[in-house]
Amino acid sequence: MSTRDLVKMAMYLALFVVLDFVANQFGIFKMPKGGSLGIGVVPLLLASYDLGFRKGVLVALLTIPLMYMTGQVWFVSFGQFALDYVLAFGVYGLATMFPSFNKDGAYPVMTGIVITNALRTFFSYLAGVWYWEVPPKVSLTYQLSYMVPTLILTLIVVPLVMARLKRDS
Repeated sequence: MSTRDLVKMAMYLALFVVLDFVANQFGIFKMPKGGSLGIGVVPLLLASYDLGFRKGVLVALLTIPLMYMTGQVWFVSFGQFALDYVLAFGVYGLATMFPSFNKDGAYPVMTGIVITNALRTFFSYLAGVWYWEVPPKVSLTYQLSYMVPTLILTLIVVPLVMARLKRDS
């Protein structure tokens, strides 16, 4: 790994911590049993698109100990931890693996954003049903209440920032 990549990875991790902290402090779309507007996932998606999927997954997985240190990780078993954290956040590093459309246009359609947010919703839904013993419809409604705003936010912010990053590099 180059020094440049390591510095970028550290920057994305620091940005994640700050944005995740802000989201949890102000409680925008914050749910009573966990989950909130995921402004912290913006740097995870940026890392994937900027550094590639291997380094993107590494950045995404490194956020888990950072969330643990800030007291934002709650788990009852290894399976629930794997679904709610390892898979749900690790998947953001894979965003770059899904094709984007209208790449050269004014506003690219980044399917990786949609797919990774959908996968995170699915993993959290499964954790809700299997480990938190929530009825399926309730678990889905709960997850969608903060993941739909997260999806909308990331669909708007990530392409705008990526366009700016490409212009400045």
